[in-house]
Order: sequence, then structure tokens, then C-alpha cells
Amino acid sequence: MKVLIVGDVHNEFNVLNTIINKKKPELILACGDFGYWPAFDNTGGILPLSNIKLQTAKEIRWCDGNHEDHWALRDRKTDELEPGVIYQPRGSTYTLPDGRVVLFMGGGLSIDKNLRTVGVDWFPEETITQKDLDNLPNVKVDIFITHTCPVELVNVLKVNYPEKEIEPSNYALTELWKYYKPDLWFFGHWHQHLETTLEHTKVYALSAPGFGDRWYMWLPEKEET
Repeated sequence: MKVLIVGDVHNEFNVLNTIINKKKPELILACGDFGYWPAFDNTGGILPLSNIKLQTAKEIRWCDGNHEDHWALRDRKTDELEPGVIYQPRGSTYTLPDGRVVLFMGGGLSIDKNLRTVGVDWFPEETITQKDLDNLPNVKVDIFITHTCPVELVNVLKVNYPEKEIEPSNYALTELWKYYKPDLWFFGHWHQHLETTLEHTKVYALSAPGFGDRWYMWLPEKEET
């Protein structure tokens, strides 16, 4: 299966549609700040999820970022918010056809929260909490899809965002990494591209539309053992 990983889409669904049409992935995994703002659909330039045209892709699976309507996600009736557009709650997993298990953990801190309005465009549920870490699946996890990064990478990434400091979500992700030790890890949030390793975990930070062309990449094929 051709799997495309994307960073922060930020409601740029027309840009996402262009990439889908050009790259023709079968599955898309998105690293948060996807752009879920149902209260603002069709107003102020905010596009509804129904604007996503999957075309060749069978589905898109995404975790939440800090910039989503977290109350609407809390009150959702189903994870499939539009046909083929599937929200992956924090701590949920998905098994790829090749057998690899993907774990999703959205969440992160908004550095601009003081400029936003609670319940309108900012929600206190944006950061990862202990509740999100409770009852995690007891399975082997091969791939992480998260919104932000672990503590170990904050100082590397904050060069372009000096106002960003270590926050609870970073600590939580470090604990998650220590527990699962996945082979691959993809995240967004920082609007920049980075490739590095944490012990044996290969880590990729993806950018966002408008912040360079490294906001998407193909999932590496499963290594034969």
C-alpha cells in the first residue's frame, strides 16, 4: 500500500487535494492541526472536511493538533467524520496491510492561546494529559503519528520558534516513546523538516503547506527481517 504521511494541513484541503491527485496515495496519515473547525464551515474561509477529495486514496487517518475544535471532537458520534476521513483518538491504533501497527497521539500547546477565545478557537483539552496515557494498548507498536515531539527534540526544533518551551505534551511523548520504542516516528507542529534518530527510532518532523515543500513524504516500506 502506498502510504503518504503529511504534516499540519491547517485546513488547506485544496492543497491536500492537489497532492492526492499528484501523488495518488492509497492511504494518508496526518500529524495533527488538520483543520477540523465544524462551527466555522463555509464561513471566514474555513473549509469543511467534505471538501477533501480522496480520489485514489481509500482514506485519510488523522490525529488532532492543538488547533482543532476539541469540543466538537469530544462530542463526535463517530470517528469517520466524513466518508474516508477518519479521526484517530489519542492512544488509538491502526494496523497497516503489511502488519505494522500505527499508534496515534495528538495534542500540543498553542503558543498563541492568549490571543484566542476559549470554546471558540482555543480549547484547554489541546495538550496531552495523564488521562490520554491511561489504558494504552498492550501491543507492539511500529510507527508513531503524533502532533508534537518528545522532550529530547525541543531544543533542536525551537531554533526557529524560540517562544516554544517544553510543555506537558513533550513529557508525555517521551514516556510514550520509552514504553513502545517504535521503529518510525512522524510529527508536525513545528512547521519545519527534520530527520534524526532517538536510539533505534527514526524520527521525521514534517513541515506544513506554506512553510516549505517538506510537509509530506512516503512511508518507508517495511524492512524484511
